This record gives sequence, C-alpha cells and structure tokens, in this order.
Amino acid sequence: MKLFKVGAMAAAFCLATAGLAMAGPTYDRVIGDKVVKAGISNKGKPFGFINAENEWVGFDMDVAKEIAKRVGAKLEPVVVNNKTRISFVQTNPPKVDMVLSNMTHKRVRDEKIDFSITYFFDGQKFLAPVGTVKEGKDLAGKKVGSMQGTTSIVNAKAYLKKMGDSNPKVTGYQNEVEMFEALRSGRVQAITTDSTLLIALAAKEPGKYELVGEFISDEPYGIGLPQDDSAWRDLINFTLQDMWKDGTYMTIYNTWFGADTETPFPMTEKIEMWP
Repeated sequence: MKLFKVGAMAAAFCLATAGLAMAGPTYDRVIGDKVVKAGISNKGKPFGFINAENEWVGFDMDVAKEIAKRVGAKLEPVVVNNKTRISFVQTNPPKVDMVLSNMTHKRVRDEKIDFSITYFFDGQKFLAPVGTVKEGKDLAGKKVGSMQGTTSIVNAKAYLKKMGDSNPKVTGYQNEVEMFEALRSGRVQAITTDSTLLIALAAKEPGKYELVGEFISDEPYGIGLPQDDSAWRDLINFTLQDMWKDGTYMTIYNTWFGADTETPFPMTEKIEMWP
C-alpha cells in the first residue's frame, strides 16, 4: 500500500501577496474571517469520533486543527457523514470550507467538488469472525455488510461477482457502528470498507474478528474542497506539504496509526511533494 507524498506553506502566503489577484470566495472568507469550517465524521474511528471523555478526536480532526492553525484561522468542526460530506461543500455558500472524512478521491466525485492532493492512502478489505472466512472469495453467496453512500458497496459487489457470485448480497448501513452491529449479531457474515476503519472496529473486541484476504481496491483520501477556488486549494496543498516537510504529519499519523496504537497501519511511502 502507498501513502502519497505531501509538504510547503510559506509559499501559500506568498501567493496571497505575489500576484493572486483572483482569489476565490472560500479563500477570501477564511483569510478575512480567520475561521475555517471543517466537515469531519464523529462516528468514523480513528479518523473522527467521540472518545470515552466525550471529546471529538481523531486523525482527521488533528489534521484539520493543524491546517487551521497554519492558515491563522480558528477551526469550527461540523459533523458530516457519508451522505452529507459532498453536499456540504456544494452549497452556495458552502456549509464547510473543507471536508476531512476518510473520503476517497474518485473521478465521479471530482465532477462535483475539488480535492486536495492525497493525504492518506488506504485500501478496502473484509472483516469476519476469526476462523470463519479464509479468503475474500469464500464470501461469494454470503451476506456482507457495508456503508451507504460509499464506493465500498460498489467495490464489494464487483469483487464478489468476479468471484462467481451472480447476485451479491451486500447491505448498506448508515455508519460504521450499525455495520459492525450487523456483524456482531450475525445478520451478515462479514463487513467491508476501508481497512483502517475495520481495524478500529476489530479493536473493540480483540481476538474475535480479523481482516480477510487481499485489498480489493485502492482508496486514496483527499480533502474535499469547494469547486473552482484554486487559491484555497493551493493553500491547503501547500499546508499539507509543509506538515510533511517539518515532521508534523508523521507525528499525527503515528498518534493514530503507529505500531503501539489500537489501529496500527504502517505507512510505506511519502506524500506528494512539489518543488
């Protein structure tokens, strides 16, 4: 698996003073009001969730906080889910200035909103009770759960058809919590979505569930942004790149995906860097 390169923010402020005459509405509003609204999940551990202390935390929350700090703005998090994370960026004016919600950058989504460079790279797998499924192909003909409003359902159906299941039984649930409960109760024999989310769900009951098979898709995550505001998009990209360059990105990454965490997920490559 790959996690692409990212790094550079001083250059962003240079853009503001060195010829950025056509700054877009989101850029102007954030820089003027010094407030950035970020759409983040509150039910998607470890990216965005409510912890035992009733605090809204997660990898996406920490990245959003760092971006806000570096652009000199106050962060205002807004709850989004799989159904609202795109529409909240599409409204006029947008309900949020950026969305960090473990959202895969797909071409079909790029027709509706803009995206940052890839800031996290995941892949889709299956999660099943330990010892019940050896390989993904064993799920052909079985009941599988996934999440509504995601490409995980599409990927799962395509994979199961490829494995010989002419009529895949993939049920969509509202969120990770409902999907996992369907697995625990036996209504489905496995669930499928991005592997990091599955790792976090399995950590709730150590030793009872396991990831099955190889990755059935690549899932490059991008920050969702309002369409056609290149000044704002550049600022986000440069900020992400600076976070990589000075080590802040890896500090945040290891907080949530390091070897000693509940959701270990080794990173093998760097985030996209521009000269």
